[in-house]
Amino acid sequence: MDEVEVVVAHSERATLRVGEVFVKVDADQARLDVEVEAMALAPVPTPQILWRKPNVLAIAALPGATLGCLGGPSTGSPRAWAAAGAAIRTLHDAPLPPRPGQAGRSITALAAELDDECERLVTDGVLPADLVTRNRQVAEAAFRPWTPAFTHGDLQIAHVFVEGDEVTGIIDWSEAGQGDALYDLATFTLGHEEHLADVIAGYGTDIDLDVIHAWWSLRSLLIVRWLVEHGFDPFAPGCEVDVLRSHM
Repeated sequence: MDEVEVVVAHSERATLRVGEVFVKVDADQARLDVEVEAMALAPVPTPQILWRKPNVLAIAALPGATLGCLGGPSTGSPRAWAAAGAAIRTLHDAPLPPRPGQAGRSITALAAELDDECERLVTDGVLPADLVTRNRQVAEAAFRPWTPAFTHGDLQIAHVFVEGDEVTGIIDWSEAGQGDALYDLATFTLGHEEHLADVIAGYGTDIDLDVIHAWWSLRSLLIVRWLVEHGFDPFAPGCEVDVLRSHM
């Protein structure tokens, strides 16, 4: 009999695996609706939807394995990382989905959110002021005009599956929508800068590295306190706080 594996679980959502089936439970039905819609529109491999009920979605497991996870060793050949870059480019070149996603927040709203979060990180003693100040400066480069693309919105390397040098699927589309393409590239390479050149080679166009670094800082600053409050450890080696420290 298959065991039930808890993939991720916190107060907002949970994902369980039973054999070759993943069951996602989300307190926000709208996130599941976005996920189903995005997978139907995305021109890249996505999991098969087995069934859905209110607040619950069941999808089939993908062949292959991920390229690693934040804070852990990365796997896969340079060709596999380049293949991931090519798949991301295919997504970004696709017709736009109907609504903005996580990567599509306005510059004004994002800057205000970041300023509030930086203040709380220092006031609550979560991070030292010099670390927050330096990374807030680095993050400034992300606040520039950008052309909307079809973005995944949470493109962690744990969400991209490969087998050999071929991408077999991309999971977790609940943050998908119109957004800044470099947000996806930065999320995918967060904590694994050593593979950034391979990803860009597969992506096939010049990338502003200052903007990638900016999104690394911005994403990390915005997520650290949430991770701590939900039982995760952004201070673990190779994770968000180490990313922030790399910019000092």
